Amino acid sequence: MALGTILPSFPQSHFNFPVYHPNSRRNNIRTTFLARNSNGTQPSSANGYPTTITPLTESKPFSGKLEADVIVIGSGIAGLCCAGLLARYEQEVLVLESHDLPGGAAHSFEIKDYKFDSGPSLFSGLQSRGPQANPLAQVLDALGESLPCAKYDSWMVYVPEGKFLSRIGPTEFFKDLEKYAGPDAVREWQKLLDAILPISVAAMALPPLSIRGDLGVLSTAAARYAPSLLKSFAQMGPQGALGATKLLKPFSEIVDSLELKDPFIWNWVDLLSFLLAGVKSNGILSAEMVYMFAEWYKPGCSLEYPLQGSGAIVNALVRGMQKYGGRISLRSHVEKIVVENGRAIGVKLRSGQFVRAKKAVVSNASMWDTLDLLPKEVIPKSYQNSIKMTPQCESFMHLHLGFDAEGWGGSDGRSPPAALDRPFPCSEHVLSPSEFRLANLSCMHGIVHIGIHEDLGIHHIVVNDWLRGVDADQNVVLISVPSVLSPDLAPRGKHVLHAYLPGNVEGSGGALGPGFNREKCEVKLVGTPLTHQRFLRRNRGTYGPAIQAGKGIFPGHATPILQLFCCGDSTFPGIGVPAVAASGAIVANSLVSVSKHSQLLEAIGI
Repeated sequence: MALGTILPSFPQSHFNFPVYHPNSRRNNIRTTFLARNSNGTQPSSANGYPTTITPLTESKPFSGKLEADVIVIGSGIAGLCCAGLLARYEQEVLVLESHDLPGGAAHSFEIKDYKFDSGPSLFSGLQSRGPQANPLAQVLDALGESLPCAKYDSWMVYVPEGKFLSRIGPTEFFKDLEKYAGPDAVREWQKLLDAILPISVAAMALPPLSIRGDLGVLSTAAARYAPSLLKSFAQMGPQGALGATKLLKPFSEIVDSLELKDPFIWNWVDLLSFLLAGVKSNGILSAEMVYMFAEWYKPGCSLEYPLQGSGAIVNALVRGMQKYGGRISLRSHVEKIVVENGRAIGVKLRSGQFVRAKKAVVSNASMWDTLDLLPKEVIPKSYQNSIKMTPQCESFMHLHLGFDAEGWGGSDGRSPPAALDRPFPCSEHVLSPSEFRLANLSCMHGIVHIGIHEDLGIHHIVVNDWLRGVDADQNVVLISVPSVLSPDLAPRGKHVLHAYLPGNVEGSGGALGPGFNREKCEVKLVGTPLTHQRFLRRNRGTYGPAIQAGKGIFPGHATPILQLFCCGDSTFPGIGVPAVAASGAIVANSLVSVSKHSQLLEAIGI
């Protein structure tokens, strides 16, 4: 799980148990599990997850210093970005994580030498630097952390029109469009690129790390980058400048304004939106999509996968934070946020201990879970109602497999099996409908069926029916085989597979079927939204608010409770790794002076 570089660990005198060292092999030896062993080493349900949650609900007494300038609740990407920058700003920061591993929905876990990503697997811009870099890359740069990555430029796509290897870049995709959608789609795609790429200059002219949540933003962002913004508007001309005014509106409005009619183009744009933020084009900010187009369809572009998986990102953020004196305590479950005279003054742990926050408490929990941490009597009724009325994004079903890549027969890892109704190789019993469909969708579209080929790609995306919509329940399957690019994720000659598709809590209860046989798959886990709710402390297992761009805005980071802030996918700019990294940075910037913020921007060259 670690990158292997030995860096100074934060002194253990601040902790009793457990201290997290991202480079220590002993982090793999634990008594608690997230999505854990299906091979009988612990009592488990048929889907491979533990039948008891006792280990996770037991909080160890916190014997370190019961005080910090800022307490961060939760160690998701946003929480770690916030904490890391605060430590860089010389603030005393403490991250309290309920789980036995950091990372939230982006953490990695290990079973029998198979290392799995629990969440995101599609990344770009992780190694970028400068004003136009990915916000996560900017935070890593500020913390002096590098992230080794494998580069690639394509994924396999299985859509109703056919299957093809989709390549990013300015020209390759046109060949697929010509073949599967026709000349009208080619013309409309070119029209879309011609409109979007100039707008991207404005979208990327303001570095996310320059933004803060107070009037200081006039200095750190507006004044600092006004010349580059004005220059970009001048370069775009009147038409481009008009398009730039739509950056905070739904991306579908840009597509509409171009009078694009080809159904494949609309479907493809919806699919890209879904891959980026879990919503269709009418629900995503144009700024997010424009940024993605600029990254994916420019000359020489590439996608990146962090070696050692998403856990490598988490480890890098933890290392960077600890390097500057930040602390993190695992299995430290926050029971309540303590409010006194209208101010958040600290938190109460499940162990009964009170940890004081001298300056602020930052919650990386969802808006619904944060609400549950607050005393009801101190929360304005309007604030409670606005959160309760906010719709939630549906969660996902997950399949994790560790399997032998040899001896499965077949010759083409990119071709579907001859018989689409062939049983899933690991299936011996009759599974519940949800579990059977999840397993067989992976099977039916060329990944774990009758052959593993040498040139098997890392990503495979399946769309069963465009008419149902990409966000329909169990309609789109996203399959990742990251061991193709990072072989250390699996034992020699073997692979890890992570497949996920939209699902909801109401339909997930029957997914806990009788399990798989052990003949071919050495590790197999089926996770449901209830799994996310249980292990990630996410209300209904959701990935964030379902706020449609143009019809609502993501909440800001301040709350009605003084000294209480929020970051993560429940806040601006929204859902997705770059967005949550930016939200964590915005909160950290807002908690320090404008001069310190400006000094950091100078130090990292943006």
